[in-house]
Amino acid sequence: MAIPRQLPNAITVARIPLAVVFFVLLLLAGAAGADDLVMRWVAGGLFILAISTDWVDGYLARRHDVVSDFGRLWDPIADKLLTGAGFLGLAVLGEVPWWIVIIILVREWGITVHRLTVMHEHVVAAAWMGKIKTVVQGVALGWALLPLQVWIGMPVWTAVTLVLMILALVLTVLSGIDYVLAQVRGSRGAA
Repeated sequence: MAIPRQLPNAITVARIPLAVVFFVLLLLAGAAGADDLVMRWVAGGLFILAISTDWVDGYLARRHDVVSDFGRLWDPIADKLLTGAGFLGLAVLGEVPWWIVIIILVREWGITVHRLTVMHEHVVAAAWMGKIKTVVQGVALGWALLPLQVWIGMPVWTAVTLVLMILALVLTVLSGIDYVLAQVRGSRGAA
């Protein structure tokens, strides 16, 4: 069964407003305090739904052979908006250290700016390490966003959150280095 050619791109674009709605809900849940677990569950659930669409749009595009330059460019941008909103929101709420968030956001948006700068020459698709990084960021953020400390206790939740955030940070930095090295090799090969 064929799908509409633009469906994967529409799913990618839908992640952008979802990121905004998620961010607002997360901050409202934080402003309401610990008493508003419902809004925190909704924000966390919306994040998990939105980050899951990253797999769906890629799968549909590959499966139905409708991969496009638009998707290659905007899929990572939509991912960075969503994960960036998650990291930023958790830092604003004091749940993740700012230094982790700053390093991650500088890497993410630095590479996004580079992608936008070279898009008139070629579209830089996400590499395998970048895809793994996105999955780990999604897992780390999903864990941190859901108020699981209610059941497992704050010390365990905090320790697991920190370990997952450090892992996300390490993979973010390593995939950034991998990206830069690939671009340097590509530039040398083109010259």
